[in-house]
Amino acid sequence: MAWVHILILLGCAVAIYLACEWFVNAVEWLGVRLKVGTLAVGTVLAAIGTALPESVVTLVAVTIGHGPDSKDIGVGAAMGGPLVLATIAYGVTGAMLLLHRRRALAAVRIGSGATASGGDPRVVPHLDLLMGVDGSRLARDQIWFLSIFVFKVGLGLVAFAFKPWLGLVFFAMYAVYFVREMRDDTEAHSDANLEPLKLQPRRGVPSGAAVAAQTIGTLAVIFLASQEFVAQLEWAGPALGLPAAVTALLLSPVATELPEVMNAIIWVRQGKTQLALANISGAMMIQATVPSGIGILFTPWKFSAALVLSGLVTMVAIVYVLSLILRRRFTAWRLSWAAAFYAVFAIGLIVLDG
Repeated sequence: MAWVHILILLGCAVAIYLACEWFVNAVEWLGVRLKVGTLAVGTVLAAIGTALPESVVTLVAVTIGHGPDSKDIGVGAAMGGPLVLATIAYGVTGAMLLLHRRRALAAVRIGSGATASGGDPRVVPHLDLLMGVDGSRLARDQIWFLSIFVFKVGLGLVAFAFKPWLGLVFFAMYAVYFVREMRDDTEAHSDANLEPLKLQPRRGVPSGAAVAAQTIGTLAVIFLASQEFVAQLEWAGPALGLPAAVTALLLSPVATELPEVMNAIIWVRQGKTQLALANISGAMMIQATVPSGIGILFTPWKFSAALVLSGLVTMVAIVYVLSLILRRRFTAWRLSWAAAFYAVFAIGLIVLDG
């Protein structure tokens, strides 16, 4: 019955959110234990953990699955993940920042009576929660991602004998990114403002075993809940009158990228905007390399019109975000509009399928 599927979908979403609450708590303590830099906590540790569902989906689909449909699912997962991160994840982050800014404005009104801007949350410089973001580093990540992504989309348009071996190049690209992030982020993540580890709430400094157990346990919950969410979407697509191909590209990636979106919401709520954005950009780098490398190794990596559309929309969305950073117009209001590109993709996909 329909209501059962809806309840399961909602239950999975709640489970993912709660698991992410525990995960971000654990991964920050993991960064302290490993003496990893603050930004690397988001771009490397958190990103690797939350990108596991998509990588596993791609690996299983292209190696164990039978027939071309399974390989198409794997390629779709490799292309759909970056699209969701570049649009919905950034858009949700911007929307959450706007929400927090409005609350800050309300506090200002209570304290001082009014704001110079008349209360418009888009134009209050001293309350702009993106002012503390390292724009140059975020821009560098976007340029890296865009360069790799253009290359992988280009490979989907051509066919030649040694193309599968280029999958190894993508693994090497992520290895270079990983080393660079760990080397450049020299300031160790501090435990000064961290909440106690949820498994050991009364200890000022948790044990390494507890940190590891909470990290691994929450990742297991996130993975299982994400997979069940995807399975339930197989019902939602036909129920909404959407073809299977549309469901695979339009809805399933949203489910597998839900952990990154939840992490962004949690870190923005905690006032850690830099970590929220670092998690998204780091996850994008993984999505541009690891699942793609697997797909290129084990499939023909030949794109349909729908996959080309997803690639184009992803690139346009990243160019939009990058232009905001480089032109110093990187505000929460403008960032929230990144989600509109996903709506453009949805309309285009339905038109193509129709």
